[in-house]
Amino acid sequence: MPVVRRSPVSSHAFPRAPPSPAPPITNISTTHSHTNTTIHPAAGFIHGLLDGIPLPRWAVYIIFVVGVLAILLCCLFVCHRCCCKSNKKKQQKKKDEKISLTEVNGKTTTALVQPDVNDVDYGSARQYRGKLLYSLDYNAAQSELTVGIKQASSLKAMDLGGSSDPYVKVYICPDKAKTCETKVFKNTLNPVFNEKFNFQISKSTLLKSTVVMKVYDFNRFSKHNIIGELRVQLCNVDWNHVIEEWEDLGEPAKFEDENLGEICFSLRYVPTAGKLTVVILEAKNLKSMDISGTSDPYVKVQLTLDKRKWKKRKTTVKKKTLSPYFNESFIFDVTFDQIQRVNLVISVWDHDDLTRNDTMGKIFLGCDATGNQLRHWADMLSNPRRPVAQWHNLLSAQQVNSTLTLKTKIPLSSRLPF
Repeated sequence: MPVVRRSPVSSHAFPRAPPSPAPPITNISTTHSHTNTTIHPAAGFIHGLLDGIPLPRWAVYIIFVVGVLAILLCCLFVCHRCCCKSNKKKQQKKKDEKISLTEVNGKTTTALVQPDVNDVDYGSARQYRGKLLYSLDYNAAQSELTVGIKQASSLKAMDLGGSSDPYVKVYICPDKAKTCETKVFKNTLNPVFNEKFNFQISKSTLLKSTVVMKVYDFNRFSKHNIIGELRVQLCNVDWNHVIEEWEDLGEPAKFEDENLGEICFSLRYVPTAGKLTVVILEAKNLKSMDISGTSDPYVKVQLTLDKRKWKKRKTTVKKKTLSPYFNESFIFDVTFDQIQRVNLVISVWDHDDLTRNDTMGKIFLGCDATGNQLRHWADMLSNPRRPVAQWHNLLSAQQVNSTLTLKTKIPLSSRLPF
């Protein structure tokens, strides 16, 4: 069979058609149901931040991992330390609660249930309040007891700044006929007082009495906080020689304190004009004198000169209240020579229409005052023309009268020094 050969077709005879464009290739994902056409803003920010770091990407990852591990190790270390401390506290508490039966006297069971009387602190937690150096000396011939307040050490801080403004109040129980106070020392926990106070007391009464020394923190516009107290029973003292001892301050007893209330007043003295201005501002927590549980208080303001009564004024009566507000001013003519010999007596009274008025409390300031009363008076003199206000705790009339010891006999007017 003859083979028919086809001659090659010349490209010039039939022009070739241009190639048709390839159809678009669509990537169909078999694992995701959506197309990743946009990048999340947070991811874009992270990629941009990583691209801005001049380090290889693997180095950045290693640094990040090392930082996370370091933070975790620190957290584990802190937790471990806290757990160890709590376990130690629990173990110490268990040890303290254990009773060693070998140290208990087998003849009695009192030691198991009742502590020593000296260890009882009336249901409150013990805390260190500081210590006080005092002295005692009795002159039998003159029936005079001298109480010396030398110094205090390591007192408890009562102010926010970690300090206190201490002073000491001294009196003798059970009579409390006279109360003395030391000067106030500012911003110290180790004051040096070096003050002495004399009390007239017989030998028989001495052996039944107790000297009370209370350390307070002074506050001008609020109640004075007590730091601690010291009580010495005089029947246990050897009077053959002067006693001088350091003793720790204890918690103050509350069974003998009688709260008579507080009073706030301001003082202002102008030396050039010879004017003393006393403004009775207010009182609070006064003693109830009426059956209804209230009182009708008013205030007497009295000046004494050379231990004699001189001038006096009084406020209006405030009905049925234990915290009256007065805000009443009194002006006295007092020369600069007289101001150095004057005492100011402030007394609160309960007004009665049918019976005699009763005194509710008293306080005095001036040349014969002590403690924070003397400080208030000194602040007035050192700040002329400027009013100085302060709160004071009221004392009993007996205490003030025995300390002030006014003369009852009034001389002739021709002999008066004014």
